[in-house]
Amino acid sequence: MQDIDGHRSQPEVVNPENFFNGVRRNASFLETVMNRNVLWLMPGILSIVGFLFYTVSSATEEYLVPRTEWGQPDLQGVWNFSSDIPMERPEHFGEREFLNEEEIAELLAPQSAANDDNAEQAPLPAGEVGKTYDDFWNEQTARDNSFRTSHIVYPKNGRVPQLLDGVTVQFGTRGVEKTAERPARHLARGIGIDGPEDRGLSERCLVGFNAGPPFTPSVYNNNVQIFQSKDTVAIMTEMIHEARIVPLYDSEESLVSLHDDVRLYTGDSRGYWDGDTLVVVTKNFNSLTASFGGLAANLGLPGTSYNKVLTEKFIRVGPSSINYEFTIDDRATYTDKFTGIIPIAKIDGLLYEYACHEGNYAMLYMLRGARVQEADASFTSN
Repeated sequence: MQDIDGHRSQPEVVNPENFFNGVRRNASFLETVMNRNVLWLMPGILSIVGFLFYTVSSATEEYLVPRTEWGQPDLQGVWNFSSDIPMERPEHFGEREFLNEEEIAELLAPQSAANDDNAEQAPLPAGEVGKTYDDFWNEQTARDNSFRTSHIVYPKNGRVPQLLDGVTVQFGTRGVEKTAERPARHLARGIGIDGPEDRGLSERCLVGFNAGPPFTPSVYNNNVQIFQSKDTVAIMTEMIHEARIVPLYDSEESLVSLHDDVRLYTGDSRGYWDGDTLVVVTKNFNSLTASFGGLAANLGLPGTSYNKVLTEKFIRVGPSSINYEFTIDDRATYTDKFTGIIPIAKIDGLLYEYACHEGNYAMLYMLRGARVQEADASFTSN
């Protein structure tokens, strides 16, 4: 069998009940064909039946990773990392990584009801229709059936480690209050309204709120495109169209970093192949971003990325699947390192430009609106 890139791939596992239903349907179709004396179709029909048996019998074959013309695993294309799995594991799961069968059935029940075209749906209350607008654009559905309890897999409790004493946590605001001192490291919210420096990094079009690195599932624009040459990999996230150019080395020992004085918002990424796994190590982050931005915004953003070392692993596990694994080691912020796994899925589409730039009109009008509010308040108080 071949995937969409023309490479050999593992056949999809067929549910036995669906398989035999298909055989019965094919038998009915075969009877119709025989009755109509259209025997010239027989070779095609037998091929279909043979294909069904091949799919079942060869479903356990080992997946053959597609390769580039120079022999490296082929990771190229547009991939989606949206998810409905929490980043941190709810405490009642303890150290359990996956949902059990009963929990999976309970999780899928509302989806089955929602997909029932014959089910009656209660009308929205008056004034509530507008609240569904944003739901249309939200992209928070898992792309695989792993049914994890969290993306974080280490520590074993599936939760981000505790912060070191004295680490500052920056909370954002959607209002007018000032919540922290500059620099603003918050992503989707600001720390005040005095100037553009007080607004969130994604509002200023500097760092996307899900682009990382590491990239983490968010409400929308959960797409990344990967390009490969023999000596370089480019990883471009849709949000803020950030592209990391990753030079490849022979091994982890041969990696060469930038001078310690050179600091970047997204760090300096260098990579190597460990068997069929692409490993990307990123250092040299600046101090203008928080150590990790993948948790809920109301939990605040801790520390800075200055001492962070990020290790990412890209492992192609199926025709349309990559396991994306990240490990954050920031001993200036956390008491331990932590690791997350995010399944990402290949999509048959293009990555369009996310046309966000630092001189955007929204920034001007937000700040102008804040000055008008201040003037109105001053006039009212006098």
